[in-house]
Amino acid sequence: MSKKKTILTLLLYFATLITTAQIRGTVSDENGGIPLSGAHILLLENKKLTTSDYNGRFRFRDVEAGPYTLRVTHIGYQEMEHSFDFDGSVYSIDIGLKPRTYEAEEAVVTGSRIEVSRHNNPMTVSVITAEELNESGESAILPAISKRVPGVFVTERGITGFGVSGGAAGKISIRGIGGDPNTRVLMLIDGQPQFMGLFGHPLPDSYVTSDAEKVEVIRGPASLLYGSNAMGGVINIITKKQRSDGFTGDARASFGSFLTQKYMGSAGYKKKNLTVFASVNHDETQGHRDNSEFYITNGFLKVGYQLSAHWKAKLDGSVAKFKSYDPGPASRIDSSYLTKRHWVDILRGMGSFSLENNHSHAEGAVKLFYNFGVHDIYDGFHSTDHNYGLTAYEGLRLFKNNTITLGIDYKQYGGVAENTEAMMGKGIEFVDTSVYELGTYIFAQQGFWDRLVITAGIRLENNEMFGSEWIPQFGASYLPFKTSTIKASASKGFRSPTIRELFLWDAANPDLKPESMWNYEMGWMQSFPDIGLNTEITGYLSEGENLIQLVGQYPNVTNENTGAFKHYGLEFQAGFQITQALLVNANYAYLHMDTPITGAPVNQCYVGGRYRLDKFTFHADMSYINKLYTRVNPVKNTQEYFLLNARISWQAFPFLQFFVSGENLLDQAYQINDDYPMPGITLFGGIHFSYRPDNNQ
Repeated sequence: MSKKKTILTLLLYFATLITTAQIRGTVSDENGGIPLSGAHILLLENKKLTTSDYNGRFRFRDVEAGPYTLRVTHIGYQEMEHSFDFDGSVYSIDIGLKPRTYEAEEAVVTGSRIEVSRHNNPMTVSVITAEELNESGESAILPAISKRVPGVFVTERGITGFGVSGGAAGKISIRGIGGDPNTRVLMLIDGQPQFMGLFGHPLPDSYVTSDAEKVEVIRGPASLLYGSNAMGGVINIITKKQRSDGFTGDARASFGSFLTQKYMGSAGYKKKNLTVFASVNHDETQGHRDNSEFYITNGFLKVGYQLSAHWKAKLDGSVAKFKSYDPGPASRIDSSYLTKRHWVDILRGMGSFSLENNHSHAEGAVKLFYNFGVHDIYDGFHSTDHNYGLTAYEGLRLFKNNTITLGIDYKQYGGVAENTEAMMGKGIEFVDTSVYELGTYIFAQQGFWDRLVITAGIRLENNEMFGSEWIPQFGASYLPFKTSTIKASASKGFRSPTIRELFLWDAANPDLKPESMWNYEMGWMQSFPDIGLNTEITGYLSEGENLIQLVGQYPNVTNENTGAFKHYGLEFQAGFQITQALLVNANYAYLHMDTPITGAPVNQCYVGGRYRLDKFTFHADMSYINKLYTRVNPVKNTQEYFLLNARISWQAFPFLQFFVSGENLLDQAYQINDDYPMPGITLFGGIHFSYRPDNNQ
């Protein structure tokens, strides 16, 4: 009898733990009653934060009695607050959010180092959310951005993996400014520069969707804030952090054509002032052509600690290890590809530490970063490189509607490159050097009458080899109506030659001069709340000088400053919430180049849609590419193609999702890299497991 009493007492005790001291509820669309996942629910009094699950449910445990206010936010909906008295037992609430299409307070970080509304930032900035990245079905970030951001194009060569060296892809172009390989669009992780010390360009395989909370893309020069390599624009990956107390986890596995496998696992933890987020990714494929295998493993760790109400510290690091094989040009395979497999074996890593402050009249940060890499290629090439430095900035709010940001950047990059098999096995060293750059800047923003914002800034950049360069920027943003924003800006872009261009291999030219350009643009953002439509249109003109290009015919080629260039174009994007279940996004970009370059289409169009029906979500997107130059020397080759992709997911349980997807469903024959045909129809299927202790009920 005593044993039964003991069991009954334990059951009652655990039942008490489950049913007492809880605040719980659901979040849904006020009009259609559709549950909203990913809503942020904040208890203002104790700063506890959680998110809603797929069924819109949330829960706070172990809450003391007292008065509380819930603040509920979700992208695309109006913020809501609810106040109540909690008696220490159980409080339940159903929250209905009102849709909104005018995102007046959408914050962007890269526009001015500190957070400002997108509508008050004269520069053209696109924001891709984690939800959009997940819906793309991509494990790598850059292909998803290439579809959703007008004027941005990323070259690919297969089902997954970009590759390097011969047959490389992953060239990033913004409005026709990028490079081959890309050295004119700067990749950032939480504001820290990501490029190889010797070659001056990022490796796109290193950036995965599982680590991103959002991605911000500046379409146009951002050299004022970020210095060299931001001449054409910036892609800033804002990494995830754990927001709710306790442990969360995600795992995903997918399998597809050409024995392609993709695995992802991530976990987050938060307790009081400590937050931790970590992830591991692994992709591999046999490729759609012989000798086109690809293998990569990525790892990421981020730790944050709230030191006080105004100070927090963050430490993060990542590593990527991959091996890629180059099958060679499809129609002109030479003997070297037949007798020896062309592979590259690469290790890339980065780490950073930041100390951030946030006060009522000031906010800023001091950040230290270090990037490194080890590269080995089949022909004996071996290199080690580094890129490290410091960034410090402080935004001061001295009086109403005013912000002045002061900043300083220092970075040193370089490395050693050699061929260990040259000179009959004795080896030969190509270069062993490093270069430093130091930049200081001031950027001011002033608002008038809650409608007009004027910005201006200037940077002094000093390069160890090329001396000093002044980099100005000006802009204005005007809100004639609540639903309208007119923008205009003029900004200078700047890039110093890379160590590769100056000193590596036969094309090296130590007499190169830095590149520079001016970009002028004007845009109009307009929302139509009554019908759920948001639109944005931008026109621009880019003029530059001293563009560095490879001149001549292989093997007699050299890097040279080829003189002036001019690009102009038009970009349009729209989002249409037709019903609460149906969302359509579209964008179009037109680019005119006085001198054609590879990897930048003249016409680029995208239409994508999402439809939710009960536990099913349907995605489809169409892309049209016209006059994409794959070769410009000695003859010009262009491509035109139309792609159709689709994805269906089924939320079988709050914690388990199944999905299938298909790419190039029309089986188009096309190329993005010259003479490297892309795969035909490709199919994938997989599962996604999600663990949320407050939501998996």
